[in-house]
Amino acid sequence: MTILVSIHSSFRMWTIPDEYVEALRRLCPGDVVRHARSDAEAREMIHDVEIAFSGHVTPEQLAAAERLRWVHSPAAGVGNMLYPAMVQRAITMTNGRGTSAENIAEHVLALVLALFRRLPEAFARQREQVWAQDELSGPRTIAGSRFLIVGLGAIGAATAGRLHGLGATVIGVRRNLEAPPVPGVASIHPPEALPDLLGDSDAVIISAPHTQATHSLIGAAETARMKPGSILVNVSRGSLVDEEALARALRSGHLGGAALDVLRDEPLAAGHPMWDVPNLLITPHIAGFRRDHWEAAIALFAENRRRFEHGEPLLNVVDKSAGY
Repeated sequence: MTILVSIHSSFRMWTIPDEYVEALRRLCPGDVVRHARSDAEAREMIHDVEIAFSGHVTPEQLAAAERLRWVHSPAAGVGNMLYPAMVQRAITMTNGRGTSAENIAEHVLALVLALFRRLPEAFARQREQVWAQDELSGPRTIAGSRFLIVGLGAIGAATAGRLHGLGATVIGVRRNLEAPPVPGVASIHPPEALPDLLGDSDAVIISAPHTQATHSLIGAAETARMKPGSILVNVSRGSLVDEEALARALRSGHLGGAALDVLRDEPLAAGHPMWDVPNLLITPHIAGFRRDHWEAAIALFAENRRRFEHGEPLLNVVDKSAGY
């Protein structure tokens, strides 16, 4: 088999290091492994490739890939590849679902605690050398709070378990109500119930995939329905949240805070108005990266490569029509 590895970004964090491509060659000794470091290189290399280990196969690359049978993304989100030509072709797609779930869940917990304990304000007062004991008194606790998790995949489930363990009441929203129950989640509701659930929640966690149905899932109407003083955390995709509506809800004081690890425009440019929104905590899309990220990514791919050769069911198959 011929495998194309094309995992590159303007950020070093999301670019596969050469040593892991070499490790993959050792794990797949019978295969020809090509390494593309740009979309242009991938376009030149993909013509006779059967397997693509790639975070993004462009329409131009797909058109040139006459023998492509399987695409594996190291990331969980594959919405950028679900354009019509990819959906229509008989190409199996798998993803890295679950490999970063524990890491992202811990990041969610860190963001929630930072907002509940008002740590950004404490850091600001420290820089100002102000002893703000009265100002920062009475922080909220996770124990006794009600959390709404939108999206109960691997990330949502891992987050729910941690919050429940700290004494929170956790409710969830997901599309498939026939799926097994999620430990730590008190009740699970369909997407249509979201508007009614927002008003009873102290915190809303967005961990749903980006699909046509979830685009701008949280807009002006939804932020208006959220409980006064509640917080919003998004670790999914920036396109799920209307950032202008969120900024207005924070500036007005209706929401108590928000944390975004993902934004519509990344990287967020210097001078962008989102930087200055009050009570907004921004982290630069780092929730999903762990120290052994590439070890886990190539291990999952290698296992699926073995399954692919032997005709066994692949792990993490994407429903291309559903979007995840």
